[in-house]
Amino acid sequence: MTTDRTTLRLNDDRKRLLEQASTIVASDPADDPPMSDVIDAALTHLIESHENLEDVRDHYPAQQIKHCCNTSVLRLRYRTSIESKWR
Repeated sequence: MTTDRTTLRLNDDRKRLLEQASTIVASDPADDPPMSDVIDAALTHLIESHENLEDVRDHYPAQQIKHCCNTSVLRLRYRTSIESKWR
């Protein structure tokens, strides 16, 4: 079991990513969602994306799935596995 961490170090790249994610989560340009909502939305999206990829594996050709769903977080190997570049 992992331990809970309370400190989130924000380097420039991470700040930029969080700012971009905040604009996606915001309901309008004046909205400033709490960071916890932004992080929750990003984690939920990652989990749902992985589940969606697994769900369509038997319905579409592997190359088509790889072409449209490959990201820097979920990299698809031709038909063998889904791997995450993050831990």
